[in-house]
Order: sequence, then structure tokens, then C-alpha cells
Amino acid sequence: MSWALTAFLLLALALAAGFAWYERSRPPARVLALVAALAALAVIGRIVFAPIPNVKPTTDIVLFAGYALGGAPGFAVGAVTALVSNLFFGQGPWTPWQMAAWGGVGIGGAALARLTRGRELGRLALALPCALAGIAFGLVMDVYQWTLAAEQTAAAFVIVSAGSLWFNAAHAIGNVAFCLLVGPAFLHALARYRRRFEVRWPTGAASAGGIAAVALALMLAVAPAAPAATAEDRAVAYLERAQNSDGGFGGAAGQRSTQLFTGWAALGAAAAGRNPLELERGGRSAIHYVRRRPGALADTGALERTMLVLRSAGLSPRRLGRRDLLRELRRRRGRDGSFERAVNLTAFGVLALRAAGEEPRSRAVRGSAAWLARRQNRDGGFGFAPGSASDVDSTGAVLQALGAAGRARTPGTRRAIAYLRRAQAPSGGFGMEGGDANAQSTAWAVQGLVAAGRDPEGFRRGSRTPLGYLRSLQAANGSVRYSRTSAQTPVWVTAQALAALRRRPFPLAPVARRRRPATSAGTPSGAPAAASPAPPGAAATGAGAAASPPGGASSAGASNSARDDSRPARSRAAAAPTPGQPAATRASTPAPAQPALPPPAPATPGSAETSSFAPGRGLAALAAVALPLGAWWLWRRTRRGLRA
Repeated sequence: MSWALTAFLLLALALAAGFAWYERSRPPARVLALVAALAALAVIGRIVFAPIPNVKPTTDIVLFAGYALGGAPGFAVGAVTALVSNLFFGQGPWTPWQMAAWGGVGIGGAALARLTRGRELGRLALALPCALAGIAFGLVMDVYQWTLAAEQTAAAFVIVSAGSLWFNAAHAIGNVAFCLLVGPAFLHALARYRRRFEVRWPTGAASAGGIAAVALALMLAVAPAAPAATAEDRAVAYLERAQNSDGGFGGAAGQRSTQLFTGWAALGAAAAGRNPLELERGGRSAIHYVRRRPGALADTGALERTMLVLRSAGLSPRRLGRRDLLRELRRRRGRDGSFERAVNLTAFGVLALRAAGEEPRSRAVRGSAAWLARRQNRDGGFGFAPGSASDVDSTGAVLQALGAAGRARTPGTRRAIAYLRRAQAPSGGFGMEGGDANAQSTAWAVQGLVAAGRDPEGFRRGSRTPLGYLRSLQAANGSVRYSRTSAQTPVWVTAQALAALRRRPFPLAPVARRRRPATSAGTPSGAPAAASPAPPGAAATGAGAAASPPGGASSAGASNSARDDSRPARSRAAAAPTPGQPAATRASTPAPAQPALPPPAPATPGSAETSSFAPGRGLAALAAVALPLGAWWLWRRTRRGLRA
């Protein structure tokens, strides 16, 4: 077997493994659309700059895609870019090599993000990896040329590399130029998008819950009456059943554990009076899962959310293993007091600082709270980022942060409360940006109102209240639905609803541990004892009794960007939006501004984000978007008399 054939077969296996990796990740629709758009942009960049040999933005775009979206999406952007762009430049045996080279650049971008722990790099710091990516791409193509040489020796490779030296140097210099021109801004836009839409929605597979519900109803009909469990007790029991054997949680029962969902589940249980150390399965608790995977806490929202979790468990929010979380968080705080100039992350940052023992009058807390106050929109609400439209998730997250910073009774908070009152839906709940009501946005609003000293039951649409709306979404198994029409990420949604039902804004005070009978491995522990709800106006004390100053605010949480960790409504995945991200961030950090990033606001019910693509359909969708765009550009160039 020849060198060329052997190399080609190995390359084919590597490409197949890369695409299988991407398909197995089952990207949500919004991530898939972004991958397709980035691939199309990279193709267009290669075509437009074709007259300048080896100088084009393609490699930078692929590197940024991997940095912001992860290894699998980064690989897909690079490989598809090479395949589609060669429809214009010509297909040949070099195509698989270019696919592998650019796919590797995408994976390298993800490795860079992990190495830098997700921090956004400056122009010069980002320019070096871009230059190295150009050189690495050239080396891969040199290997391709080498496999075709008469001899596959070191001397032959040196000759091949020498011949392409100037081309590779031009590639690296071009990458640096493009990076210095638009790199940081481009990367920031991608990172923001990811925080808002990071959460993966479960597929709409039917469950066997109907049969179980019928059997349970028959049993209850003939069984002696027992004290009815409260909505909160049933929600905690659901979380216990959804816990995985590694101690962590996925978006739904049976799904793979992640730091995002585990952090939110721990905060929900803590709000209901269950110490996260006692939220365990098979001898492994939620805290055990968090401690075993400190490397997964790479972004700001994740740090913020985790600090809130550790405090609720009565542990030091400053340290996790050998990592000094407080020191890392302080390094991410800008001179203007913001965290990455994101409202949700800054809200969760205030909550995390308070959880770590910073006083309301400390320079860090005051500075960040002042930055937040200046970001208020004319309508009284707050948006996910400076200048963006107001949304309920972000507003609820900021109210919690301002409450924790001792600003619960200012004119600004009164204007924010007025905004929430106007945003309330006829159902009694709240929606992300004036849309249909959903549980996560409602939870953000309730926590914000409590942090500001207001009774959420006083906010009514007719006879309907926010807490009544949340209770109406509870399913027979104890989980809380996202909305009337969607049951996405029930673990995350239920956890956020628990904090609202218990009227507990962030940061939560440490929860006392209690002795209880040991449970068999694999069997969820019993439902926690009901904790008395905080009285209206306990916003200031609910977040942080014990060492924490009055006024615990909820950090943006994750809505996949606001609900994730710090983002409220949709960032609920890394923070209320990211550790405190609002709606769109609900997939990366704690509540409305969730630490670890407020969850990005989850997609509206019925949207494409609520389902995953089956294997094979993802690549077809990429081609369906990238090919027409590339063809359109070629047609335009042909009309102008240009030659591809």
C-alpha cells in the first residue's frame, strides 16, 4: 500500500470520527444555524480574498468558532468550509487534507478556550494563536505534498516545506492582520450568542409516565388518605429522582450530567431547605460532582454560579480544590466594575462576591452595583447587555444584585419594579421579552421582587399571581414545565421554580445539614422537610442570612445564556443569563444572572431549539445553507466579469 493511499485512509477515518463526534453532540437548532452561518462566512471570505494568495480570514473564522462554540462545532465549521469552498476552487485529493486541517484549527480553538478558561483575549494575545493556526494549516498541507513525493524522507519533507514557506508565512501574517482588525469584536459576539443559546433541549420522546400516573391514581383511590405533599416537596422529590449516579444532573432525568444543570439543581434544593451535600445518589452528592470536575468551570458565569452553590452548602465559596475561585472572579472584573461588560454576568458577579463574604460597602460590590444601576433603560428594565432591550430575566437578576448590594430601596429599583408590573402576562406569569409567560422568567421576576422587598402575591392579573402560575405548571411527577406548551429542561426549570416558590433570592444562606436514615445506593433520598417561606419583603435577608448582608440578589442565571449559571430567563445555562444570565443565557450560570452564567433565555415553546437533529440531518442542513450562499456570491462575481 502506497504512502498516499495509507495517509488518505487514515485521513478519511479521522474525518469520519470528527463528523460522528459532531452528530453525536446533537446540537440544538440555533447552534446548528450558527455553525452553518459561520461556515458560509468562511467560504465567502476565502472566495472574496482569492486574488491574494493565502491571505484570507477563513482560518481565523474557524479558530474563533471553535473557541466560542466548542471542539465539535469548530471542527464542523472548518471541515464544511473546505468541502464547500472547493466547489469554486476545484475538488481533488487535497480536499480531505484541507478539511482535516481546518477542522483541526476549530478543535485547536476549543483547546485555546480551555487553556485560557474561557477568558476573552485581547488583540495581541489572540493574534499569536491565529498566526500559529496558519502555520499549522500549512504544515498539514505540506504533509499532503510530501505523501505525493517520490520519497517520504525527512529531507524530502524539508524540501517541500521550504517551497511553501512564503505561502505559509503569508497565511500567518494575513491571519494576524484580520485578527487585529476584527478578532476581539467577532469573538465577543460569538461568545455572547453562545451564552444565550447554549442549552440543549431534550427531544420530544414520549414517556411511560401516562401508565404510571393511571396506576398511581388507582392506588390513591383505594389507599388511606395521607397528608398532601406541598408543591415544593414534590418538586424536590422530582430532583432527587432525576439525579444521576455520579451525583450530577442533566437537563432531564437520564441525561448526561453537566456543571450547569448540577449547579442549578443544587441551588433549587438549597432554596427548599436541602443542603446540596445531602442531595445524593449512590453515596455521591451534587457537591461531589462539582468538586470532581473543576476544569469544566471555565467561564465567568460558571464561576459565579459555583460560588453560590458552595455557599448554600455551608462550604467556602472561595476555593474549589486547588483553585481560588474568588481570586479568579476578581481578575475577570473590569476597571469599570463590570464582568465582561455583560449585565447578567455583572449581576451574578455581585451575588458571588457577596456569597464570598464581601460587604455591601466594599469597593468591588459598590463599583459593580453602580455599573449595573447605570445600565437601566428608560422603561425601567434591564437588558442582557448595555443598550439591549429590557427583558424580565435580566431585570429580575439585577434586582437581586442591587438588593444584595444594599440598594433595594432606591428610585432605580422602584422603576424596575414598575417595569415588571407592566410586563406581567394575563396568566399571572412573566415572559422573556414581552412574549408568552414561562416558568423561568417568572422565577426571575419573583426572586427580584422579593429581593426588592415586595410581595409577589401583590402582583396580580385579575386573580392570577406569579406563584399561582408556577404551581399551575407542576406536572404529576413533581417537575415544573417551562410553559403551557413546553416541558424542556425540566431539571433546570424545576430548580429555578423552587427558589421562587420558596421566595429565596440569591445568594442563599448556608443550609443546615440534618441527620437522616441512610438510603440504599441508587435510591433517591426522601423529600426534604418543608422550609417556611420567607415573608414578603425578606428579599434582603433571604439571600444571605448568616455572614451575608441583607439583600441576597439572584444572579443572572442561565436560560441557556441567562439561565445557565448566571443568566435569568434564557441564559439559564451558564449564568440568568450566565451565572446570572437572563432568559437567553439560561444555559450557562445561576439564575437571572446565574453564576456560572445566567441562562440564555430558552427558546419559545414550539421553536426549533426544543429538539435535536437526528444524525445526518445536521450535515444536510449545513450544506443547504452554505451551498446556496456560496452559489449566490459566485453568480454575483460572474456578473461583474470576475473569474473564480
